[in-house]
Amino acid sequence: MKQLFITIALVMVCHALLAQKGQVTKAVTYKDSGELEKALGCIQSATDPANEKSAKSVSWPRTWQVQGEIYQAIYKSADKKYGTLSSDPLTDAFDSYKKAVELDIKNRYGKSLKVNLVLLVNDLQSDAINAYNDSVYNKALTRFEQILEINEMPVVKDDKDALVDTAIVYNCGLAAMNARQHDKAIHYLERAAELGYNEETALIWIANAYESEQDTVKALETLQKALLKYQNDERIMNSMIQILLNLNRRDEAIQYLDIAITQKPDNIDYYLTKGDLYNKIDDEENAIKLYEEALKVDSVNFIALYNLGVIYYNRGVKQVELAADVPVNDQEAYKSFIKKSEIWWGKSLPYMEKCYLINPNDEVIRESLKNVYYRLKMMDKYKEIQNKL
Repeated sequence: MKQLFITIALVMVCHALLAQKGQVTKAVTYKDSGELEKALGCIQSATDPANEKSAKSVSWPRTWQVQGEIYQAIYKSADKKYGTLSSDPLTDAFDSYKKAVELDIKNRYGKSLKVNLVLLVNDLQSDAINAYNDSVYNKALTRFEQILEINEMPVVKDDKDALVDTAIVYNCGLAAMNARQHDKAIHYLERAAELGYNEETALIWIANAYESEQDTVKALETLQKALLKYQNDERIMNSMIQILLNLNRRDEAIQYLDIAITQKPDNIDYYLTKGDLYNKIDDEENAIKLYEEALKVDSVNFIALYNLGVIYYNRGVKQVELAADVPVNDQEAYKSFIKKSEIWWGKSLPYMEKCYLINPNDEVIRESLKNVYYRLKMMDKYKEIQNKL
């Protein structure tokens, strides 16, 4: 009698197990026939911990593998009615396959799970690129991180295929940077740089991330380290100079600008930037030299022409101010200052006229040129500009 009871109990247990495994089989059938809602219902019954009958199927790796396949099919389906079955089918597929791998201790499903995961990586990568291009950077980051995690799984990564996908590591860093997750950006970009992937650009992004976190010390350290290895990288040099300018560390900025000019003498921006630095501290002579050097690189550079015109014009105004302070009885000194003012305005004129030729619709230029004509008593020219204003 006792033996009969045990036999009956075993039959009942086996029947319950087969019943739930039957749900998995039904789920596969529904999936293969495109009936994804029914497929999901069956597989959820087999994975539901609240379902007493699912006790055995929940621990069966195949259950979770099938669930992953169903979610992946939902993601790929063109039928919009399945869009409500999961808010994030790729993550659900990822979690399902991950669970299957954890449960597959004896590696019975290793080969088929590897195929599942490789196919999932393709979907994740496509979704990541679309999200990044649509500026949905947090989603892109999640996808790239999921790809990294899959690539690190033993079932996918064997001894013969142990290389890290450095492009994905780098993309994680870029997505994190754009998502303003700066700690993650630094982590991934440092790893990419260590692995030798796009190291120069990675270091620039790392510096930008530190600067965004107000850690300018780390930002400068990163760029200094980068310059030791990539002395001729213009982007790294520019980033270094820009941070120093932002910090108002003028003398250091000038030192790096001197290095930059030596390395890239045809880069007009270096002359203009250095000229502006001198101009801001009223060192007009050095500013003039730099703007003139800029014009040797590009003779019609608007900024250099305009800044020279302004410097000379203001010098003329200064002479008028000095003339105003001359005693009434000292007409000779007064005339001397006025004459000097006209000389300076005469020097300003060709620069302002060139600016006007370059951009005749710029109101600031037209107003400036009008004032020069007025000061020089060139009334015909003055009226011509006045009418255009």
